[in-house]
Amino acid sequence: MVKRMVLVLSVTAVLLTALGFVKYRQVETAVHASSSFQPPPEAVTSIVAKRELWPATMSIIGTMEAVQGVTVSADLPGTVARIAFDSGQTVQKGDVIVELDTRQERAQLAALEAQRDLAKINYGRVEQLVKEGVISKQDYDQATAQQRQTEANVAEIKATIERKTIRAPFTGVLGIRKVNLGQYLAAGNPIVPLQALNPIYVDFGVPQQAANQVRVGRTLHVTSEDIAGQTFSGRVNALDSIVDETTRNVQVQATLPNSQGKLKPGMFVQVEVGYGTNKEAITLPASAISYAPYGDSVFIISEMKDPKGQTYKGVRQQFVKIDGSRGDQVAVVSGVNPGDEVVTSGVFKLRNGAAVNVNNKVQPGDNPAPKPQDS
Repeated sequence: MVKRMVLVLSVTAVLLTALGFVKYRQVETAVHASSSFQPPPEAVTSIVAKRELWPATMSIIGTMEAVQGVTVSADLPGTVARIAFDSGQTVQKGDVIVELDTRQERAQLAALEAQRDLAKINYGRVEQLVKEGVISKQDYDQATAQQRQTEANVAEIKATIERKTIRAPFTGVLGIRKVNLGQYLAAGNPIVPLQALNPIYVDFGVPQQAANQVRVGRTLHVTSEDIAGQTFSGRVNALDSIVDETTRNVQVQATLPNSQGKLKPGMFVQVEVGYGTNKEAITLPASAISYAPYGDSVFIISEMKDPKGQTYKGVRQQFVKIDGSRGDQVAVVSGVNPGDEVVTSGVFKLRNGAAVNVNNKVQPGDNPAPKPQDS
């Protein structure tokens, strides 16, 4: 019985050892195969780097501002008697916008004009009597003062009536009406916004290191995604005298013609302004750049060797310095040499040493001044 158990245990141990050896050989074979496995080449596009003349321009976000812009409001309290405009209407300087009720003031004016006329008659009589020596000079002075006082009272009530006729302070475009007929307005209540749109300002900030190169009179170009396919040109007319402590930018103001009124106050626009002199740079499509917090990089294609010594087309990651962009292009000032073949699409799936298959039948955008297509 004991011998039989020993025999069974021995056979079991031999079988387990044999199975373990077989499994070990399988794992060893799999590890060896995986270590020599090469993933298939990644499909990419490429471009041969070359130097081009890069214009010294900055592309900045700006805000449109009206040359003149106010909210027309009531100067004196009163009830709206007439509204003489429509929302969105263009008005000329001096055009009547709103008239407030002046019936009480006009009644007061009639009474004061009667007093003025009477004082004028009395003044004429007193003037004749003082010449004849019938009355004293003091009576004459009192009559003169009375006559002047009544004239001042009439002028004051006329000014009040005139101030209740609210006029456009300058030529411009009205906004949306904020009052209704018969509404009581307190002094300072808004009536309607008024903006002068032609010409129009654009305000933007430039870094303090470039501020000295942005000169008054320099031409700039403005575009907006809301106005596709149209560029507006203007000139710098003023630079702020201080540097913003938060952004370290200097505010710049430029004036642009806006005869069609397409640019509106408050719009965000893209401003392209020149500074300094043009320079040479390697230009690449923006899609070629791999952006990362630790630095921007590109992948350069070159001949490489695998662990077996076989040659293949692979990529190496190269960190670069970028200095500006225009349209689909970026300017690379260091890290890439003329003649280098740079990957232009598919960079997100690459790593150092990865094999690639270049197919340039379809290339990413590389236009310095692309024009948007109708959707």
